[in-house]
Amino acid sequence: MTADHVFRNARLVTMAGEGMGAIERGAVVVAGGRIAYAGPDSECPTGLSGIESTDCEGRVITPGLIDCHTHLVFGGNRAREFEMRLDGASYEEIARAGGGILSTVRATRAASEDDLVASALPRLDALLAEGVTTIEIKSGYGLTVADEVKTLRAARKLRTMRPVSVTTTALGAHAIPPEFAGRSADYIAHVINEQLPALAAENLADAVDAFCEGIAFSPDEVDRLFTAARSLGLPVKLHADQLSNLHGAALAAKHGALSADHLEYTDAEGAAAMAKAGTVAVLLPGAFYFLREKQLPPIAAFRAAGTRMALATDCNPGSSPLTSPLLTMNMAATLFRMTVSECLAGFTREAARALGKLGETGTLEVGKWADLAIWSVESPAELVYRMGFNPLHARIWRGKPC
Repeated sequence: MTADHVFRNARLVTMAGEGMGAIERGAVVVAGGRIAYAGPDSECPTGLSGIESTDCEGRVITPGLIDCHTHLVFGGNRAREFEMRLDGASYEEIARAGGGILSTVRATRAASEDDLVASALPRLDALLAEGVTTIEIKSGYGLTVADEVKTLRAARKLRTMRPVSVTTTALGAHAIPPEFAGRSADYIAHVINEQLPALAAENLADAVDAFCEGIAFSPDEVDRLFTAARSLGLPVKLHADQLSNLHGAALAAKHGALSADHLEYTDAEGAAAMAKAGTVAVLLPGAFYFLREKQLPPIAAFRAAGTRMALATDCNPGSSPLTSPLLTMNMAATLFRMTVSECLAGFTREAARALGKLGETGTLEVGKWADLAIWSVESPAELVYRMGFNPLHARIWRGKPC
């Protein structure tokens, strides 16, 4: 076998199949940046002498973590609004008063592309330091053609500055900008007729997202947007059922969405529709925690329906200023009662599925990118159990330590 590197004497958590796919004494062989073998060390291909070898000394290897829902690129911060919430103002009240997302819109519009890159890098570095090898980054704080283009260019630039895979999502339908106040239908027409063609012309978006909620866009408006996005060959995903049940999960499923995200108010019918369509439920415990929400996402309904569940930090300035996938997993276990296996799958296999990338990453299987996280832990459960502790020993991207 032609190979570049072999990682031996490791406990593998392959995440292949439906469980964790644990192999107690395993090895991973890398060739050309991809996995050439992942399995028992005793069955490792022969003829590997002379290639670089790493003795993992019994450490755990998982797939590199995947953060499949972030708003990593933005201007400013919203610490003042955090104070307001502590004084009793709700997220919806702040948004209706012109704060919330729109305050970040103003700061993002005022920032240059280089400003946005510089402010995003520390957040990205924090994620990489906890084993992230793939990240999704949304726009949605510019809300004009020029500012949405600027945001996604900044997101794309990040992958030239760090060893990480970046997918970008156009979220022009994130909020109604001040210049379209009271005219959400006109703004959706602007997104469809001006923003999407401009982004498609520069190939800046890998998918299209929207916020379907009473303070944002109606199901009918999202339906029109998604129809237009799919006509351009762009997959869709949806911020759905976070604050109320507008049946966003079912709407996402109708369009074959990659994912529907948040989902606190999704009903059993929505869960079943998602399962049938293969739409992944992306759960965001950071936002649930930060906003002190009470309505839990319907985990039991997702389990019963067979709906796939992913996890993400939802890193954003207003409702989840979180850059720790490890803490996110602990929150999912503690607040949502998800199992260790579900939490680990949520940041690997199912997160890859939510990005339409499962054929390339998310599990330790032959042919996939050799994106690995090597952990100094006694068991995989420790990755979910610990708080404020990072046991990452090494991050491997495309087969190379970084």
